[in-house]
Amino acid sequence: MQDLREALSQAVDEADFARLSRKAQLDRWQQQAQFCHCCATPLQPHAEEEIARQCIGCGHVHYPPVSPCIIVLVIKGDQCLLAHAANFSAGRYSTLAGFIEPGETAEQAVAREVREEVGIEVANIRYFKSQSWPFPHALMLGFFAEYAGGEIQPDGVEILAADWFCADKLPSLPPAFAISRQLIEHFLAGRVSD
Repeated sequence: MQDLREALSQAVDEADFARLSRKAQLDRWQQQAQFCHCCATPLQPHAEEEIARQCIGCGHVHYPPVSPCIIVLVIKGDQCLLAHAANFSAGRYSTLAGFIEPGETAEQAVAREVREEVGIEVANIRYFKSQSWPFPHALMLGFFAEYAGGEIQPDGVEILAADWFCADKLPSLPPAFAISRQLIEHFLAGRVSD
């Protein structure tokens, strides 16, 4: 996993990042998709050369999983909320993120994840863009949100520290092609409403 993170951080451009992400997700899926989850019979490549595997027992067609996630930069005036997650290297901060739960909209997931991870409320949630993310097979839906109330209280499990940061006092940030960094750069450029 660390090798993949290193490779992604070395991507030469966004197309290279997307290629590496796709390859990692398909490789992982092919390693894990050996048996049908309906009847436990072995799977074989799909006859029509789709990116799929077909059960030789019941015929069910299996596709690579894609898990929708949100990633959000919370803004409070000229500051943005950045957090240090338990799996980050020392000093690294980023935006908040999490998986969308069944029955939840992306916007509801933004509000819930922010509340769960750092204890604050948000409003004016706005879509930014999406990015494939291979940890393990996510489609990150990026958002901006505005601070609406509460005091920062990291959950102590996923998020170990969080704070408001101004443009002139930023911590170590994710690599340039990560959607989290793109959210931050858009904010720094004053382009949140674009």
